[in-house]
Amino acid sequence: MYKEVSLGSIALVLCAACGLSACHSDSGSAAASAIPAARVAVAQRGDIAHVLTLAGQFQPYQVVDVHPKVSGYMKRINVDIGDIVHQGETLAVLEVPELRAQVEQTVFELKQSQEEITRAQHEINGAEAMHAALHAESERLRQAAATRPGLIAQQELDDAQSKDLSSQAQVDSAKAAMAAAQQHAEAARADNERVQALENYTDVIAPISGVVIWRYADTGALIQGGTNSNDQDLPIVRLSQSSLLRLRVPVPEDDVRYVHEGDLLQVRVDAIGRSFTGKVVRFTRNVNFETRTMETEVDVENKDLSITPGMYANTMLQLATVRNVVTIPVEALVLNARQQQTVYALDSSNHVHIRNVTVGVEGSKLAEIESGLSPRDRVILGGQDQYTDGEEVNPLVASTQASETVQETGGMIDLKAQANGGGR
Repeated sequence: MYKEVSLGSIALVLCAACGLSACHSDSGSAAASAIPAARVAVAQRGDIAHVLTLAGQFQPYQVVDVHPKVSGYMKRINVDIGDIVHQGETLAVLEVPELRAQVEQTVFELKQSQEEITRAQHEINGAEAMHAALHAESERLRQAAATRPGLIAQQELDDAQSKDLSSQAQVDSAKAAMAAAQQHAEAARADNERVQALENYTDVIAPISGVVIWRYADTGALIQGGTNSNDQDLPIVRLSQSSLLRLRVPVPEDDVRYVHEGDLLQVRVDAIGRSFTGKVVRFTRNVNFETRTMETEVDVENKDLSITPGMYANTMLQLATVRNVVTIPVEALVLNARQQQTVYALDSSNHVHIRNVTVGVEGSKLAEIESGLSPRDRVILGGQDQYTDGEEVNPLVASTQASETVQETGGMIDLKAQANGGGR
């Protein structure tokens, strides 16, 4: 009987001990489950870049309509569309018979004016010789009369002096005739140069080096001279300077602030399978009212003429870019009531601390943190309103990228799609 009681007591004690142990286990489990889990990301060093992809079009550096200065018949045209010409090369020759006659007339007038100058010079020489003789005679009589008063009659002295003064007037008149002849010669020379210049214009010269992209005249056609900028007459040819091209790219209004002279663009010309790096050389500094874009230009060397004006190009323009900066996912950012950007950061014991941060360049997934965080700091991702400052959390670290390239598009050209669309 004693043994049975003892065994029963032991059994009760063991049962009680087991129950107590079970109670402690359930309590610990409940305490662990009371700590909320939080998905967190680790702040890292990386790069954030904004790249704008745009469609551009090549334009000639300059286009010139070549007009003749004079009107005439086309005697000969030396070029046709597609020909490469050089500055100073003769493109065409006009025939203007009446202009040739004008040149001959001005040559005759110039020769005549030279003869007038020669004749005037002879008259000056004769007048000066006569004046010298009469002046010497007058002086001799005057001196004789002064030496022996009454020897020379006063009437004779007066006649000699009158002839002296008259001969001086003849000299002055001859010199005036010489000046008039010289002026007439200058006018004849200027008229000859003018008409000669017009005759020289019968040879139509290329003002620039380039490619003939259109021809408007044929041999024998009557060509009207371009006398002013409002003239509506057709030119002889149109020249395109294609050895240097302008790549025009329309930059959207929101990205205008990022465009600067010297910025680099990656250019791809699918039509010829060529890629290269260009540089922004100029932009209009004006946003088009209708398209809300700003025309931006890149100069492209094209000495081999492999790129034809009018071709399209796809470009990539580097906008806001930062490198080796602290980055976190944008979903870690929270805007507080004072419009301040904050993050919910964890300390070494996994307690939450709300920090103010300064955000720099922001992409679609990552944001640059200029101040408020350091690399390796952990921040909560999403659902931050579920946590309070100082609260302990159970961190679940998510794998996130450190760098991001954000591609914005202002329109691209897909030549294959165009070809397929054309086929349909």
